[in-house]
Amino acid sequence: MSQTVAYNLIAIFSLLPAALVMHRKDATADHAHWSAIILGVMGTGIWALALTSSQWQAGLSAALWVTVAVTMALFAMLSWSVKESWRLTPLIAPYMMAIGAFGLIWAHAAGHGLQTGVLDGWVVLHIAVSVVTYGLVTIAAVAALAAFLQERALKSKRPTKLTHKLPSVADCEFLTVRLLGWGEAILGLGLVTGMAAEYQSMGQFLVFDHKTVLSVSTFVIIGALLYAHHKTGMRGRKAARIVLLAYLLLTLGYLGVKVVTDVLMA
Repeated sequence: MSQTVAYNLIAIFSLLPAALVMHRKDATADHAHWSAIILGVMGTGIWALALTSSQWQAGLSAALWVTVAVTMALFAMLSWSVKESWRLTPLIAPYMMAIGAFGLIWAHAAGHGLQTGVLDGWVVLHIAVSVVTYGLVTIAAVAALAAFLQERALKSKRPTKLTHKLPSVADCEFLTVRLLGWGEAILGLGLVTGMAAEYQSMGQFLVFDHKTVLSVSTFVIIGALLYAHHKTGMRGRKAARIVLLAYLLLTLGYLGVKVVTDVLMA
C-alpha cells in the first residue's frame, strides 16, 4: 500500500466516528459528538493541507479533499453557533466520506499545480471564495435534503430512525435559507474576483466558458429562490428540488472541469 493511499484512508476513517456517533440511542451534542466532529475536521484538514502545502493543486483528488476539509470546518462552526444544525451530522459525515472515497479513487490522476509564488492576490482570493461558497452550498443542499426526508416521512406517517435524528422541517428550512443567503453573497464576490483575475491575466472581464455559465446560472437560481421564499414563503419539496438543482450546477462548474481534464481526457 502506497503512502498516498494510506493517508487517504486515514482521512476517510477520521470521518467514521462522526458518521456513527448520531446512531446512538440517545444521541445528543455531547462530548462524544464534538470529539467525533473535531476528529473529522482535523483528519481531513491535515490531509488537505498536506496536498496543497507546496503548491495549489488543481487536480480532482486535491479539489475533493479541500472541499471535504472546508465543508467539515464550516459545518463544525455552524453546529456550534446555530441551533439544531448539529443534527445534520448523520447526512453530512457519510456524504463527506463518499467524497473522500472518490478522492482516493482518483488519487492517481495526474493533476496540475499552480505554484503559490505566481498566484496573484485576485486568484488566491477567488480560490478561497470559491471553496467557501461550495462548502456553504453543500451544507445548504444537505439541509434541503433533510427537509425533503422529514416532509416525506410526515406525509406518509412513517418516520424512520434517521428522520428522528434530523432537524425538524422548520429548522432545516431555516438553515437552508440562511446558508443560501451567505452562499449567494460569497458567490457574488467569487464572480467579481473571478472577473478581476481574468482581466489581470487575459485583459477581459468575462470569458463565457462552461464554468462561468454554470456559476452565473447558480447565482441566478439561488437569488430567485431566496426572492420567492421572501415574497411567497415558498418551501417544502419544491424549494428543496431547486436547492439541489443549484447545487448540481455549482458542482458541475466547480468540479466538472476537473473530472473532464483529470479523468475523461487523462
